[in-house]
Amino acid sequence: MANIRSAAKAARKSKRREAINTARKSRVRSFVRKVEEAIAKGDAKAAADALKAAQPEIVRGANKRVLHKRAAARKVSRLTRRVKALAK
Repeated sequence: MANIRSAAKAARKSKRREAINTARKSRVRSFVRKVEEAIAKGDAKAAADALKAAQPEIVRGANKRVLHKRAAARKVSRLTRRVKALAK
């Protein structure tokens, strides 16, 4: 337990930020999962729509620093490649 007021406040802020970041990560994972489920079903239209919705969420996760920017770029790239392969 923090003995100094500023340390106690920092601990409270940290706990709040952790909750927000956890929610953001979860949201990104949910959107990615929807794309992967559509790919697994073989539904090209649904996969493309899910990717269109997931891409801004992944980028937002990178901008908010819950994902590394390169990890976000890699996720978008790999999902896009899989969706395009499905469309062929």
